[in-house]
Amino acid sequence: MQYNAITFVKRPTAEITPDIFERVTLQTPELKDDEFLVKQTHMSLDPAMRTWMMDNEESYIPPVAIGEVMRAYGVGEVVESKNPAFPVGARVVGITGWAEYVLGGADMQIVPQDVPVEALLCALHVPGLTAYVGLFEVLRPKAGETLVVSGAAGSVGSLVGQMAKAEGLRVVGVAGSDEKCRWLVDELGFDAAINYRSANLAEQLAEATPNGIDCYFENTGGPIQQLVYSRMNRFGRICVCGMISDYNRETPLPGPNWMDINLKALRVEGFVIVDHYDKAPKAVETITGYLQKGQLKYRAHVLEGLDSAIDGINLLFNGENQGKLLVKF
Repeated sequence: MQYNAITFVKRPTAEITPDIFERVTLQTPELKDDEFLVKQTHMSLDPAMRTWMMDNEESYIPPVAIGEVMRAYGVGEVVESKNPAFPVGARVVGITGWAEYVLGGADMQIVPQDVPVEALLCALHVPGLTAYVGLFEVLRPKAGETLVVSGAAGSVGSLVGQMAKAEGLRVVGVAGSDEKCRWLVDELGFDAAINYRSANLAEQLAEATPNGIDCYFENTGGPIQQLVYSRMNRFGRICVCGMISDYNRETPLPGPNWMDINLKALRVEGFVIVDHYDKAPKAVETITGYLQKGQLKYRAHVLEGLDSAIDGINLLFNGENQGKLLVKF
């Protein structure tokens, strides 16, 4: 049986352009013992994909090789199996690819059929685990503290802010449009939200954080980073989850001076989620609790069809996505 896939054929030097991908037709493989075939139904588009395209062997995960099917996370149904642990009809989530069919991998997990796919990809899978680890394992917030999260309207940032509110923090979000800022405050319950495109960014941040900043969840980099850094309180913590504003730059922008790390006794820690899969059971338990109490909301921006990924991925980098970016097959 033939199926459609999109391969990665050229490394980008700056922005992601359509010519770095190629649409191909492939043949489903003859299964070997313990293998299973998955028909993908929904695929996640994530900022991390830009780092997977880099020719960087020292990264946390090997780069996508030229000629390979582009890497992704997704949800699908087992349609053929020689693995008793993954019977035909089972629903799975895990590393897939930009393809209609994929061979099941060791990381795949069976998930209940009654859990909405948007809940899986927006809250219970990678975004939720990332938010949980960054907030509770890295920042370790205390009730009454002030947290600022950049990329706050994104799939991770929106969960971070809501979890922090549930734990009694003052939460300030930074996003890229007035509409997103209204959504953060009016729908998600953030205490304040700032459009990073504003001319008076420093003044707005000072007004929103009258007691300084104790925790910063960094998703984006850009001008807000230096402004937040300058308002960090002593013993503050900074979690570096992503730097989306630099992913398309050949040379990243310079970061803040380290003097305040010393004088304010700040703790700055970066992390990538592949190092923390052992925390998934606790994260799912915690996130499920928030969902059941109505303390977590999410929204998905759904694109239709595999080909939509080629141009659609750039919605992540120009800020035009309205929620978690998914492709529906």
